[in-house]
Amino acid sequence: MSDTRSTTGRPAPSARDLRHDSLLALALLLGAILSAGLTSVAEMYGDEQADLGWALLYAAALTLPLALRRRYPVSVATVVSVLYFVAVTFRIPEVYVGNIAVFIAIFTVGAWVDDRRRAMLARVLLIAGMFVWLLVTTFQAATAPTDDGFSRAGVFSPFVAYMLIQFLVNALFFGGAYYMGDRAYAAALQRRALEERTAELEREREVTAAQAVALDRVRIARELHDVVAHHVSAMGVQAGAARAVLAHDPDAAGRGLAGIEESARAAIRELRQLLATLRPGDDGAAGAADDESADAAASTVRLDGLTALAARATDTGLPTTVAVIGEPAAVPDVVQLNLYRIAQEALTNVRKHAGPSATADIRLRYTADTVELEITNTGRVPPPVGDGVGLIGMRERAGASGGTLEVGPRSRGGYLVRVSVPLAAAEATA
Repeated sequence: MSDTRSTTGRPAPSARDLRHDSLLALALLLGAILSAGLTSVAEMYGDEQADLGWALLYAAALTLPLALRRRYPVSVATVVSVLYFVAVTFRIPEVYVGNIAVFIAIFTVGAWVDDRRRAMLARVLLIAGMFVWLLVTTFQAATAPTDDGFSRAGVFSPFVAYMLIQFLVNALFFGGAYYMGDRAYAAALQRRALEERTAELEREREVTAAQAVALDRVRIARELHDVVAHHVSAMGVQAGAARAVLAHDPDAAGRGLAGIEESARAAIRELRQLLATLRPGDDGAAGAADDESADAAASTVRLDGLTALAARATDTGLPTTVAVIGEPAAVPDVVQLNLYRIAQEALTNVRKHAGPSATADIRLRYTADTVELEITNTGRVPPPVGDGVGLIGMRERAGASGGTLEVGPRSRGGYLVRVSVPLAAAEATA
């Protein structure tokens, strides 16, 4: 049964990884067969050496399980280690590829087992078993009644030096397999975390792009509503007045038609300004544009346009006054545009809902830390039908400027629209 993979561990081995394991096992098998043949010819173990047939069987049993090393890392490491122990004990003529196989098996346990406690215990037990076996063989060699091999004379004899080298080499061998396995597992976790973070950033980028598109659509819709609704409502009032007096007062009807013409021109002019802000910059196109389009693209409505706005409202039958209170302060262009549009939309609502005898008053106040715009009117109060598109747009503009909006009926009659923007918030918005 293969080791289960948690969502917090390293990813399961891919088909490519498993193919590489099969190729590795095949390469080691060929190397083990060659090593077994050469070792058998060299008679490394002398008279105690096992037959070549056993060496070939051992080569296959040792290397082929490595094809499954990432699926069953602990099982493969146990099988390979036991086979290596048996081979050395019974003098099977192959030692070099066996060392490589043991190293790879122990390394794989550290690199691919997500249960880190299990990985540690499996490696510690295998390494401890190897060292116990090394101690036993060392003791047997030291007590064997023979004079063959290294000299044992002296406290630090050649035999003792050789045994110490064996222990040192084995410590480095198994310690390296243990350490490199842990490092490979940690690196795999880091790669997985990086891939997940990259995917998360990509998702966030897509969401941010979609939000930016949505915000642009809202802004465009708000601008179009404010421009079109204001001028079209004014033209509707002027057309109605011209039709009413056309029969008995042609001059008044002509003045009304002239007002419709001017409102239409103003609407076209503001729409051009809006389209100019939406069009990407193009030096060649700008150079070829006519002067009127260039002027429209370079300009925008500002608070000093409130007087002209009130005059147009008065000309269309809504007597409107403007008052500026306090010393004018520097207000960012985007905030001036929002305040102007709020005043424009408020006058449009007065024209639609307050009745023919209504009047309006615009007051722009500057204090030490705030700019406040107030539009009041007399006449009827609109029915409470909820927030319309115009009122939603005013709230959005106030919020986008860092200010607050207050709307509602006045106690003495009429309606109030008041927006207050702290100058500090206006600068931050800009």
